[in-house]
Amino acid sequence: MISGRSDATLNRGGVRIGTAEFYAVVEGMEEVADSLVVHLEGDEANPAGELLLFVVPAPGVEAGDELRRRITAAIRAALSPRHVPDRVEFVEAVPRTLSGKKLEVPVKRVLMGAPAERAASRDALVRPDALDAFVELARRRAAERDTPRGTPA
Repeated sequence: MISGRSDATLNRGGVRIGTAEFYAVVEGMEEVADSLVVHLEGDEANPAGELLLFVVPAPGVEAGDELRRRITAAIRAALSPRHVPDRVEFVEAVPRTLSGKKLEVPVKRVLMGAPAERAASRDALVRPDALDAFVELARRRAAERDTPRGTPA
C-alpha cells in the first residue's frame, strides 16, 4: 500500500513509495518544520531523473550541509538508499493551498518549465510568495541546461 497522492508517487529505480511515507520520515525530525518532495522524470542526459527534497528548517535550526547529512541519513535508514534525494534545498515555505495541501504537482510543473501562473493560482495559496523559490530554481536550472559545458553561467 502506498500512502499519499497517486499523482505524486515517487518511483526510484522501480521502487515506488508514496510521498506521505517520505514526509513521515523527514518531518518526523525535530530540525524540520515542513518539506516537499518531487521526482522530475529523466531525459537523455539523466535517464533516472532527479529526486528533489525541499526543506523548511525548524525555527532556530541552521540550514546547511550538516542538516542535509542528517536528513539523507534518516531517509536512507527509514526508507531505502534509492530514496535519498539527489538534492536537498532549503526554502522559507512550502507552497500550500488554502485547505493545507502541498503543491507537489504544480511545483513539479514549474521545475519542468511551466510558467508559475499556469501551474498554480497564487490566490489559492496560504503564502503566495512560497512559489517564488521554485520559480527561481526553475530559472537557474534552465540557465544551466542552456549553458554549454565549460562556459561560465
